[in-house]
Amino acid sequence: MIVKSMTRLAAGAAFVCLLAAPAVAGETITRAPDETSLTDLQLAGKRIFEDARLSEPQGMACMSCHDPEHAFQGNNGSRIAVAQGSRPDVFGIRKVPSVMYKTYSPPFGFYKDEDEGENKLEARGGQFWDGRANDLQAQVSGPLTNPLEMNNPSTDAVVAKVKDADYASLLKEAFGDKVFDDPKSGMDKISQAVLAYEETERFAPFSSKFDDWLRGKAQLTAQEQRGYKLFIDPQKGNCTACHAGKPESKDPADWILTDFTYDALGAPRNAEIPANADPKNFDQGLCAAPGLAAKLPKDIELSSLCGAFKVPSLRNVAISGPYFHNGSIKTLRDAVAFYATRDTDTAHWYPRQGDGVNKFDDLPDEAKANVNIKEVPYDRRAGQKPRLSWQEVDAIVAFLNTLTDKGMK
Repeated sequence: MIVKSMTRLAAGAAFVCLLAAPAVAGETITRAPDETSLTDLQLAGKRIFEDARLSEPQGMACMSCHDPEHAFQGNNGSRIAVAQGSRPDVFGIRKVPSVMYKTYSPPFGFYKDEDEGENKLEARGGQFWDGRANDLQAQVSGPLTNPLEMNNPSTDAVVAKVKDADYASLLKEAFGDKVFDDPKSGMDKISQAVLAYEETERFAPFSSKFDDWLRGKAQLTAQEQRGYKLFIDPQKGNCTACHAGKPESKDPADWILTDFTYDALGAPRNAEIPANADPKNFDQGLCAAPGLAAKLPKDIELSSLCGAFKVPSLRNVAISGPYFHNGSIKTLRDAVAFYATRDTDTAHWYPRQGDGVNKFDDLPDEAKANVNIKEVPYDRRAGQKPRLSWQEVDAIVAFLNTLTDKGMK
């Protein structure tokens, strides 16, 4: 498993209202009690992250969709699976991912699976469901200028707003008085500040019951232990095939619970997403990521990546539903059951079509062949017994509930 080292600096995440008038130049920045350990750069990143003036129109901040108390994910008050943008009639096309533990992801690229001793290259790393941002710093500007999200007309407009903000002096302290003179460089510095905040311990506290169990400071219940064993069993849940961890390790950092790869699971179509009112609209994930074609190794066909989305970490998964890239599965139990019965009870998950079932209905026909049907537990077929019983599904859910960090809800 590829793991990126991370600076460990304590940081709180209490919301600070930032709609007050800009401070006078040179005025001392007031810190909340939970901000005293932050550097100027980290504090600047926190203020940017919380600033509801940085959308067009004003009223939406990064934290509107990445709620600190909800594992840094959310939907800006939307009642459907995808987030509402800065305007009440505009919605995204994918579920908002959590920002927690994201600094562990390597930059986007095609890597050999060294753990398995294979020479085959596979897409890994990057940010967003389709990996279109190379790393976490590159991710910052995307939502700020996306018309479905914060809707700024350009990064220049974002830089101008930050320049006039009451925390601008923090960026000047970190980068010099001319930090905003060149808008392109200014956006880069703004992204560095947000990254510095996202590298603090607040985003990777490793404070769950599971982490305490790894450290020998807590006990799992009998059902939770059974769920853990099923989770790592290659003939049962086989969850660690993608949601990677090292059973021989007691170091929580070896349990990010993702291998950062991309997989096509064939999640059911979500009719709640406004864009899906068009029956010809299909979100094909990785193969549609901007600029991907230029990065492809010679032996990988672009079409083979259609339908693949990045494997998320399962940390805090119990409080971060709905599930999958399109939020089509509402509950955690159903998400686990989907893995187990997708291929044995297709009519439960997919709509009828004529005399049969439109399996993998959120993909065009030509991309359906990319869906993973070989790995356990997807290697079952109609009429066969699923790899997991309902009692075993419940046990895995019980284990997944141990992955919630303290202070989350």
